[in-house]
Amino acid sequence: MNRRSALVRMLRLGSSGVAALALTACGFKLRAAQDFAFSSLAITPQPGGALAIELRRSFGSAVRVLRPEEALSQAQIVMEILQEQREKVVVGVNSSGQVREFQLRIRVKFRVHNAQGQELVAPVEIVQQRDISFNESAVLAKEAEEVLLYRDMQSDIVQQLLRRLAAVRPV
Repeated sequence: MNRRSALVRMLRLGSSGVAALALTACGFKLRAAQDFAFSSLAITPQPGGALAIELRRSFGSAVRVLRPEEALSQAQIVMEILQEQREKVVVGVNSSGQVREFQLRIRVKFRVHNAQGQELVAPVEIVQQRDISFNESAVLAKEAEEVLLYRDMQSDIVQQLLRRLAAVRPV
């Protein structure tokens, strides 16, 4: 019995070592804080929608997000949110015409330029979408689920925007 438990421990330790080796060999590493090539940023329009507010909070101390009165004169990078749109589209109905499924979408169109107006990122649209079933007997629960799905999509878009801004190199 003692030999068997010792052998099982050794196999577990060996398999965890192999897993760790495999993960490092494939280039896996934990996500770290973004490294930006600029220290100040303006997000327009001010104050912007919910996405712009979450984006401002996401920079932390890595980048100084400027206030409206100092934004355009002192910013190294200006990010313009050209469009932020939430959509709810019916995608499924039952035989009596009652809604059974919706598709929720958030569309964000943005561009990035420097203080002199040189375009660093041409206008780009990011779209996130989620499907949600609908049940008229659980309307309040489905409304709460819809709010959570919109928040999740918004967070995904903010993370995409941060990664794209990390790739921007000011001229």
